[in-house]
Amino acid sequence: MALIESAPEVLDDFDRIFDHIAQFDASSAPGRIADILQAVQLLATSPLIGRPVKDGQRELVIGRGSRGYVALYRFVPELDTVFLLAVRSQRESGYKHGA
Repeated sequence: MALIESAPEVLDDFDRIFDHIAQFDASSAPGRIADILQAVQLLATSPLIGRPVKDGQRELVIGRGSRGYVALYRFVPELDTVFLLAVRSQRESGYKHGA
């Protein structure tokens, strides 16, 4: 089972996502964040499940439409570790901190 390590900037991503959801439905924000975290936990047992993108990174697609998110990560097999680099809404055009 792979270890999952998050970059410090991922906390900013979750704050941004939480604030956005809370604008429209504050009561659902904690549950939606929990759903994203639960999906990311799948990477511990299936680290190659995400689609390959640039520079050895991968993207895990979580949900769809207005409830869809994308988690950017890198799996390092030698360390058996998944490094979570960023999380964004599928509707956002890119990752906010240049990951």
